[in-house]
Amino acid sequence: MKIIGIDPGTATVGWGVIEVIGSKITPLAFGHISTSKELPLEKRLEEIASDLEHLLQLYVPEEASVEELFFSNNQKTAISVGQARGAILLTLEKFGITIAGYTPLQVKQALTNYGKADKLQVQTMVKAILKLKEIPKPDDAADALAIAICHANRRRMENIKNSK
Repeated sequence: MKIIGIDPGTATVGWGVIEVIGSKITPLAFGHISTSKELPLEKRLEEIASDLEHLLQLYVPEEASVEELFFSNNQKTAISVGQARGAILLTLEKFGITIAGYTPLQVKQALTNYGKADKLQVQTMVKAILKLKEIPKPDDAADALAIAICHANRRRMENIKNSK
C-alpha cells in the first residue's frame, strides 16, 4: 500500500510517499511544494492543488495522512494554513484517496513514544525507520514522512486488533 503524508502550509507544503508491505516501510519519494509570498492567497492555493495533483498522478497513493492544525497564537497564520489544508483535502478527495488526520502529538507518540518529543527526535526516528543516510530536508518533508509513518503504524495496529 502506498501512503502519502502531507504537512500543510501556505509557503511550504511537505510531502512524502511511503510503501508499506507487511511490516516493511519503504520511502519512495519526498519533497516540498513552495509558493511565492508575492502571489495572492488564491493563486498559492491553486498552485498547491495543482502540484499535489501531479504528485498523486505520479505516485498513485491509496491513502493519505494529513497533519491536523494546531495553533495557539497567530490567528492569521492559522486561517491561511487552514485554507491550504482545505485545498489539500479537496484535491485528495477528488482523487478518491482515503484521508486520515493526525495531530502533532499523535505523530510524536507514534514515532518516539513521547508526546513532547522535539523536532530533531522525530526526524531522527524518520531517518532510522526508513533507513535513510540522512534526515530528509527540508523539515517539512521530514514531517510529512513522519505523518505517513504514523498512519502506517496506526493501520498496522488496527489490523492486529481486527485479526483477534
